[in-house]
Amino acid sequence: MSRCVIIGGAKIRDYERARRYLRPDDFAVYCDCGLDHMEGLGLAPGLIVGDFDSHPAPDLAAETITLPREKDDTDTVYAVKEALRRGYEDFLLLGAIGGRLDHTLGNISILLMLDGLGKRAMALDDYGEFSIVSRETAYVPDRYPYFSLLNVDGLARDVTIRGAKYPLDGAEITSEYQYGVSNEPLPGHTAEITVGQGRLLLMKVTGEE
Repeated sequence: MSRCVIIGGAKIRDYERARRYLRPDDFAVYCDCGLDHMEGLGLAPGLIVGDFDSHPAPDLAAETITLPREKDDTDTVYAVKEALRRGYEDFLLLGAIGGRLDHTLGNISILLMLDGLGKRAMALDDYGEFSIVSRETAYVPDRYPYFSLLNVDGLARDVTIRGAKYPLDGAEITSEYQYGVSNEPLPGHTAEITVGQGRLLLMKVTGEE
């Protein structure tokens, strides 16, 4: 099955870079004012979802689900759940990180939800790639100048980092002490990250302000 790309309304400054992550068979779900990114991404909607409080209701041929404005799920969360109902296993979130911090943190939780369901998921902003490290080893090639590991879900134990400037061996990272910020793959190496218990948010930095 193709990958599902969820497009939210956070700012995307570098459309050319974002387009490099897209695949010809991606299924695009635009969430409300995420429609502002349609021209820049050059990606036709397979589905449009929203309560249209931040964008006029579209007059497009694509399937559209209009949501009530008072609801538990954000438009983005609803879009992800709808894609799950349709059987998608692989997700890319664009326009989901940045802007209002509450929306950003809520969308980071989407990555946790998808990881908990055993799905593949990554979010992208103008500076990096976000994913969850849990059951499988994560790799950071040295083409990424920096990477950070952040605790966003309880306690992470037996954290090991190899091939990086700041290695770890069986460490513990709590949400109160985030010392996994701004590590670097060693030149000519690919950093390897494993988490024995718990989950961490990995950000691979691709650019600077």
